[in-house]
Amino acid sequence: MVDESVIGKNQPGYEMEIERGKIREFARATMSRNPDYLDDPVAVIPPTFLISSGFWAPPDAPNPAASLNINLARLLHGGQEFVFYGPPPRAGAKLTTASRVDKVYEKEGRRGGTMRFAETVTEFRDEGGKLVAESRTTLIETGKAPTEEGS
Repeated sequence: MVDESVIGKNQPGYEMEIERGKIREFARATMSRNPDYLDDPVAVIPPTFLISSGFWAPPDAPNPAASLNINLARLLHGGQEFVFYGPPPRAGAKLTTASRVDKVYEKEGRRGGTMRFAETVTEFRDEGGKLVAESRTTLIETGKAPTEEGS
């Protein structure tokens, strides 16, 4: 059962400094040949680069998804969305994150059982505190574990 008491509560964030080498690694890993990501000394980040922000998190950083009491055996990644409020950040930018559970809701599944959805939002702010981007993740807890499908 999803713990709805965590909805809207901001989790302490962390800082991430966007490094040119990490932009290049990410671009190569996603098979991009865009010179804006590979060759520019102050490279702009690829639109999905912010998914890697978790690598900057300290090991003891709270995770809003962990606070939901979701059964990990029935967890699906339902979607990922990025919104930018201006140009994407470039190499050298220092961003601060803040995450929260934004929504929790349910839907009946076609194969039986109630699916529970949770949407988490991570905000990315620049050194001046200006919101530069958001990442929205949709998590789905299925009504049945995958091994129960044939039962």
